[in-house]
Amino acid sequence: MKKTLILVGMLLAFGFANSQDFKGNDEQLIKSNLKFSDLTENEKAEAIKSLADGNCYYNGIKLWGKVQFVSSFPDIKIQYVDNFPDIKVKFVTSFPDECGLWQITESFPDFKVQVVTSFPDIKIKVVESFPGVD
Repeated sequence: MKKTLILVGMLLAFGFANSQDFKGNDEQLIKSNLKFSDLTENEKAEAIKSLADGNCYYNGIKLWGKVQFVSSFPDIKIQYVDNFPDIKVKFVTSFPDECGLWQITESFPDFKVQVVTSFPDIKIKVVESFPGVD
C-alpha cells in the first residue's frame, strides 16, 4: 500500500502529460528511491487503479463512510501511527462523504476494520483537520 501511495503521489505530481515517466524511464518517485519499474505487476495495476478511482481506495474499498471495528474477519487491517500514515482519518458523527471521513457504526457498515499492532494493510493517523491521502 505504501508503494502504491508513493506512486500515486508521483503520478499526481508529474501528471499523465509527462508520459515518458511510464515508458521505462525509471524516474525517481517523490521522496523515495523507489522506481515504477521496481513495482510488481499487481502493484502497478493497483497504483493505476487507485489513481483512476480518485486515490482513496484500498483493494476496491473506499476509505470513507461508515466503518465498523471488529476483532475478526475485517475488510482492512489498520494500525494507528503518528508519522508516515497512508491516510489521515477524521472521525465524524454524520456525512462521512469525503476521503478520510469515517463514521463509526455497529450496523450496515461500508467496510470493517481491525486494529492491529503489526502487519497492517494500511496505516492511519487520526486528525481533526485535513483528512485524506497526501
